[in-house]
Amino acid sequence: MARTVLICDDALFMRTMLADILKGAGFEVVGEAQTGAEAVKQYKLLQPDLVTMDIVMPDMGGIDAVRAIVKEHPQARILMCSAMGQQALVIEAIQAGARDFVVKPFQPSRVLEAVQRVLG
Repeated sequence: MARTVLICDDALFMRTMLADILKGAGFEVVGEAQTGAEAVKQYKLLQPDLVTMDIVMPDMGGIDAVRAIVKEHPQARILMCSAMGQQALVIEAIQAGARDFVVKPFQPSRVLEAVQRVLG
């Protein structure tokens, strides 16, 4: 059975790029979210094996979404996706409960390495 993924990013092209990388590696994308609040809702509903989470999103940022998900689901495996120059936010995200991070623009090999680290 394929591992399931929830992709959270406010940019459609980023969600599409991540979906293509992950599907190509045999993952099943079970949901997508454009906002942090939507990500929290989708996680509860879908309980995916992995979440990719953008840091900057409308209504509820990725770090707050990580906190909300991990509070109710401490086993959640969340991979943060950040743009260059957001190191302080990445550290905050890891402290909030994210397991690892990958930097945009994505290189497929880096994304898959980070996914493997997160999933163990």
